[in-house]
Amino acid sequence: MAAHAAVPVRRRTSTQGRTHGRTHGWGVPLTLGVLYGLYASTVARHGGAATLGQLWLGLVSAVVLAGAIYALRRYGRALPRELRAVAWGSLAGIAVGFLFSLSGASVLSSAGLGLAFAGVNAAGAFYLFYTHEDAAGRPAPY
Repeated sequence: MAAHAAVPVRRRTSTQGRTHGRTHGWGVPLTLGVLYGLYASTVARHGGAATLGQLWLGLVSAVVLAGAIYALRRYGRALPRELRAVAWGSLAGIAVGFLFSLSGASVLSSAGLGLAFAGVNAAGAFYLFYTHEDAAGRPAPY
């Protein structure tokens, strides 16, 4: 019998998928930002009527989170996997700690929850990056 021939891997050229890459690049950050902003303004209401200040809080929270997610997704590959994992963990911890602080919790408990959440997410992100990249930081061939 003849040996099995390896299937060549298709690489995307610079002209393929330009519009899809741009749309997909902002789709996830905008969706997560909008959901986060809506949740932040809802938590800040404490069951009362919505005010203009709470809507501004939600809008600013959404813009900041969407911008941070976009920046990490777009430019995060320039960082080594350890720093990239810490960056994703920090972003998640700050976001959760901020939401918890809006509920009226103390600063210490908000910081503790944010640190715990950041540590768990950084460890998970590092595991994901370590198992899906080779030693040079390129995506694994499988």
